[in-house]
Amino acid sequence: MKYIECPEVYNKKGNEKSLFIAGGITECGNWQNDFIDSLKNENLIVLNPRRKNFDINDEEISIAQIKWEYEHLKKASAISFWFTSETLCPITLYELGKVQASRKPVFLGVHPAYKRKFDLEVQTGLIRPETKIVYSLNDLSKQVIE
Repeated sequence: MKYIECPEVYNKKGNEKSLFIAGGITECGNWQNDFIDSLKNENLIVLNPRRKNFDINDEEISIAQIKWEYEHLKKASAISFWFTSETLCPITLYELGKVQASRKPVFLGVHPAYKRKFDLEVQTGLIRPETKIVYSLNDLSKQVIE
């Protein structure tokens, strides 16, 4: 696995496999660490938008963050989504809607206590009924690996 964390830029080369790991960054635990660790033996480039240092109140950094995510969602060959129980993840919902409308591969995980789990299940069933939703980070990483 190769790891790229915002603000480092990923320069896509050929048909290499890359995975953008979308999900909560603010007001939730760092679930990304465990998820990335579960993918460490895979032939994959992992694109992580969660920075080690991120001041959401700094407008300049926030704009750079949004632009990085926008560009790297386009560059990634697949996207995984994890919806935590701590927050509604409004930006992640927005990104999911955008990606669901494309034909890019999507892996979707939802914490069982996520407050809008039902909505995600129904909406995903309507737009991408082939998408299998899983309810643990472990199952999400298994899905990506398979």
